Amino acid sequence: MGLDNVAVHWPRTGRFYDPVAPAEFVDFGEIVDMPRISAPTAALAELIAKTGTVRATAYTELVDLILGLENVLYATENSAEDEDPVIDPDGCSWIADGLEKFVARHRPFGEAVTFESVSEVLRSLLGDGRLAEQQLRWLDSRLDKLRDESGEPPQWNFTCAELSVLAAFYRRCAERGFAVYADA
Repeated sequence: MGLDNVAVHWPRTGRFYDPVAPAEFVDFGEIVDMPRISAPTAALAELIAKTGTVRATAYTELVDLILGLENVLYATENSAEDEDPVIDPDGCSWIADGLEKFVARHRPFGEAVTFESVSEVLRSLLGDGRLAEQQLRWLDSRLDKLRDESGEPPQWNFTCAELSVLAAFYRRCAERGFAVYADA
């Protein structure tokens, strides 16, 4: 079983969060019919359109690296007294912003989003900052942690279009005041 990010009504009323009706995301289904859309992008858009849910497992490492935190899509930063793993609308906006900015910066590197291209984009972003040397060391450390025992990088195979659809899910949640429940 993996991690699902499910759009829910915010704030909760009662003991549980109520899922958002898929009708709030039905327009994502139009993406499926776009010319030259990749199968993974179409599958993500179709799932969002039908269920208001993202199968987030495949994106966790990438999103964590892009946003610079751990377990962002698991919503694990909640305090002990807040037992629910929920990303509030402001958190959804922050995730969407980060993904949108990353995609915009990635486009000059091509449509395919790989470990190598992510590294290049992040290096170009961090290399311009005030603390560039420190941030680049942090990035190198994060990239090394993602490699397996033999030093091989993760075999990410995303596209900018797919990440744009992912960002659009979180943007929709933020704009309509929905939260995202991390269902593991």
